Amino acid sequence: MNHKRHHSTTKTSNASAPKKKAIFLAAIAVSRFRSALAAAVTRHQVRPPRVFGTLYGRRRGHLHLSFQLEAQMQPAALLELQTPTNELVREMATSGLMRIALECDRGGAGRLMDEPMWRVYCNGLRCGYAVRRECRPEDWKVLRAVEPVSVGAGVLPAGAAGCGEEGDEVMYMRAMFERVVGSGDSEAFYMMSPDGHAGPELCVYLLRV
Repeated sequence: MNHKRHHSTTKTSNASAPKKKAIFLAAIAVSRFRSALAAAVTRHQVRPPRVFGTLYGRRRGHLHLSFQLEAQMQPAALLELQTPTNELVREMATSGLMRIALECDRGGAGRLMDEPMWRVYCNGLRCGYAVRRECRPEDWKVLRAVEPVSVGAGVLPAGAAGCGEEGDEVMYMRAMFERVVGSGDSEAFYMMSPDGHAGPELCVYLLRV
């Protein structure tokens, strides 16, 4: 009788072994599938597109903001702000960062960057208006002069490469920006840090409200 019970137990254990092995192999397969899926998602994640952004203006003039898809291309958008160049320089020197928000009225159905008129806020303070306009020869001279600069700020001497007027230097800041499209009515441009660690010192927000 004891012999029969022992034989039955052994038979049950032998029968359950293939089932346990199948479960184990299935778990490994699921784990490998999840790892492969995660790797595929990581490989196909789309980074936000990057554009060249340039802030420039004569020291005693108004500020201009240009976004270019490529350094050699005409601007995809060029805005002329009422903000005096020297005021922006003082604000950035004081705070160490700048948040520029451009707002336009809802109603336009076209591309957001094609809106002709904007209300401008710098670090939360209202500072006039901005208008979108075509790139003029004097703008293109400035952009061509700073084309070799991937990131940095400086001053173009008066008259250099046809930039500015005699006795009036052109100040500029240029960097790569990540363009993040929230919707058809909102876009943001975040300045990329050269070392990839520090947070952006300049952000530009376009909003249709």
